Parts: sequence; C-alpha cells; structure tokens
Amino acid sequence: MSKNILSNLSPAKGSRRKVKRIGRGQGSGYGGTATRGHKGAKSRSGHKFRLWFEGGQMPLTRRIPKFGFKPRNREEAQIVNVETLERLVSEKRISGSVTPESLYQAGAVAKKNIKIKILGTGELKSKLEVSAHAFSKSAISKIQAAGGKATVLS
Repeated sequence: MSKNILSNLSPAKGSRRKVKRIGRGQGSGYGGTATRGHKGAKSRSGHKFRLWFEGGQMPLTRRIPKFGFKPRNREEAQIVNVETLERLVSEKRISGSVTPESLYQAGAVAKKNIKIKILGTGELKSKLEVSAHAFSKSAISKIQAAGGKATVLS
C-alpha cells in the first residue's frame, strides 16, 4: 500500500544512465583534478585548442603543397571530341544536326545547362551540322572537311 507514495518513486530500470558528476568533491570519485589529469594546457580552465590543432606539429594544411589557380568567375565547359561525335553517329544516337540538347540525350555530356566545347581529337567522316558554345580550330576544320557546318551558340 505504501508503494505508491511520491517519495518511493524512481525511474524505470535501464531508462537512465549514471551521470559523472565531475568536480563535486572527493566523495563523488571525480573530485580533485576532475578527470583532467595533472598539469598541462588541457587541465587548466579556459583551455581551447582548435579542431585542426596538431600539438605544434606542422599542420596538414601547411604540409600539403599548393599549386594551380582557378579564377572565381571562370566559365566551365563540357568537352566533346570529334571522335565522340563520330562514335555517336555510328551507334545511331545522333544524326544530321547536333545540338547541346541532343548531346545530352545521347549521353555525351553529363549536365544539361552547361556550355559545350567541341575539340578536334579524332577523325570525323559524317556530315554533321554541329551547334555548340565553342570550337577549337582543328574541330572546325574537321567538321567542314567532312562537309558539315559548325555554328557557335551565344
């Protein structure tokens, strides 16, 4: 009958973990140094090392060599070679006129709304009307030599 008195209530078994009450006197078992050990920066109040601090060792960001330069306002372009166009024609994935949309649908480029540059690596035998944002000189000459036309999009 006395089990339901408020002073006898306790949490259900396993519902609470034992909390380390650090720095609350010797009787707690965590008094004295309060689990911080003796001496050194980490034992003192106000100690704060940054996450990337490596104990005075040369930091990773300074150990790795830096090289190259990428301007903030660069315009990236997806590159398609002339040999890729010829392969797509032989696989009958494109024919006649080639646009950025048709290259995307054929799987030649990964992204839909990004500029495309045609480069002149490889041979082109098919007559194609290619529309792209940029061409290399060799790509233009190979497309025209095959009887096609290169149109620059703005």
